Amino acid sequence: MRMKRSIAAAAAAMFITSGLVVASAPAQAKTNFCTVQNLAQAGGMDALVKAAKAEGELNIITVPRDWANYGEAIDIFTKAFGIKINSDNPEGSSAYEIQTIKTAPASKQPDVVDIGISVLPDALGIGRKNLFTNYKVANWNDIPAEWKDENGLWYGDYYGVLAISYDASLSKAPTSIKDLLTDPAFKGQFALTGDPSSSQQALMALFAVAATSGGGVNDIMPGITALKAAKANGNFVPVTANSANYAAGAYKTTITWDFNGPGAIASAKSIGRDLKFVMPSDIALQGTPYLQAINAKAPHCAAARLWEEYLYSQVNGKGSKDITSADIKLSGSKLMAKIMGGQNVWVSGAAHPITEAAMIKKKTIVDAPSGFAIPKSAKRVAPSPDQQTEQKATVVTEWPKL
Repeated sequence: MRMKRSIAAAAAAMFITSGLVVASAPAQAKTNFCTVQNLAQAGGMDALVKAAKAEGELNIITVPRDWANYGEAIDIFTKAFGIKINSDNPEGSSAYEIQTIKTAPASKQPDVVDIGISVLPDALGIGRKNLFTNYKVANWNDIPAEWKDENGLWYGDYYGVLAISYDASLSKAPTSIKDLLTDPAFKGQFALTGDPSSSQQALMALFAVAATSGGGVNDIMPGITALKAAKANGNFVPVTANSANYAAGAYKTTITWDFNGPGAIASAKSIGRDLKFVMPSDIALQGTPYLQAINAKAPHCAAARLWEEYLYSQVNGKGSKDITSADIKLSGSKLMAKIMGGQNVWVSGAAHPITEAAMIKKKTIVDAPSGFAIPKSAKRVAPSPDQQTEQKATVVTEWPKL
């Protein structure tokens, strides 16, 4: 050992004497994109895009194309980066997302989730390892502190206000949530978007029904009682209000987020149906933001992080139809600076992005679609996360008795 060190020292001395300096720097460690927690650790946008392209795929879950303009976000991401998006159960619930992470085989694991806050306690349960992994997007500071985990485990993405969707073939147009429950014109036509014990959207709709039936954010039981009465009088039908059941004629009106409007109207038109949206005159329920998170078992770690960076981008840029072959050849950072960011894609779909306040201040926000103004007569309702958790316990017990 001493001889090897002596030989090495002598060799080094020879190079120094001859004016040559040899640096024996260790080889740069390969980036593990499954553990990086921000863009800097990923090596910058160019490196992240390169790694995501190499993976070539992204698994998303319960993301309908006509929900908050997600179809455009998907098309922009796919066209810009050439990454195939595998979409599991677009009409599924937040509870389905969590259950899939817990039970699905590795190849079927989602890379990212978009969940309602009501299922977050289950994902972060005491005594159980977190289902998510930490990551902070570049625009992290623009996300309000109350809507993000301080370490980047989860973060809000967008929120909506409840609207009424209805088929134009109905004998009259609904104007209030109370109409749906009691007006004979909607007999056999009103449905919810799912089971409120597992669907965030349906839970919020139940809060709205409660608020118009003598209850509210601290007492959801009057909503369950009102729906039981609506079922007895024939207005409420116990089917899931989704695109397939709408196409089949199983229902014609429901309570849904305003950001579903533009996409749902277009989808209905494609099958020859005339779907309309109206903001209810009696209750204006503002939802808490949905949440993004990266699955700790994500099979495509770089693509998952690039997807989050894209969704939180505030660029006012090119849509999917305007991206050119020349654009696609740009470096990752230059390409990201050219395409319409996810926050503005959501605005275009009538959603309210989590960085909305910051974007308004920076003047980077695009115009929202018209026709979704809240009536002055509507009572404002906004269940807090704690109120949702508390009242959901009642729903879990009482909803099966409906």
